[in-house]
Amino acid sequence: MPTSAPGSKRSAHCPSQTRRRGFTLLELLLVLAIVAISAGLAVLALRDSNATVLEREAVRLAALLEMARAESRVAGTPVRWVPGSAPDFPGQRVADGGANKGFHFPGLGQTNPLPERWLDDRVTAQVPPPGWLALGPDAILPRQFVLLRLADQQIEISSDGLGPFNVGVLPETTSR
Repeated sequence: MPTSAPGSKRSAHCPSQTRRRGFTLLELLLVLAIVAISAGLAVLALRDSNATVLEREAVRLAALLEMARAESRVAGTPVRWVPGSAPDFPGQRVADGGANKGFHFPGLGQTNPLPERWLDDRVTAQVPPPGWLALGPDAILPRQFVLLRLADQQIEISSDGLGPFNVGVLPETTSR
């Protein structure tokens, strides 16, 4: 029988023969949920580059401070950490006449010199008076902290005097 003849149409009752058009509501909701979760993860994965740079600098400085503290205790000599913004910093001035860059460890032996430059020259450090940190050789020191800044971001590196230096993010409105 020819397919164009009347009565040759297939039954509409058979589910395998029905033609689907569009998507079901469940399929649309599932796709929207997947897109929303992916967008949320992407937003969390993308961090402000200044915050990332500052956090890396803070972790690095905390490690350097701990190494200098250990060297001071082993050698039995007083060691300080002086930021580049301190008036008695022996470093180079930048060409535009701005503040000194980097930091210095007076009292630390030159057998194993520690780095004295920031990884990013835009980073600045602020230490409360006297403007430097005492790293040893005493085992017990007063609470000390350094405030690192880069653009509108800031991080505090602090020690209670007994424990190691810890890195903590501060709100943008906090100032010391």
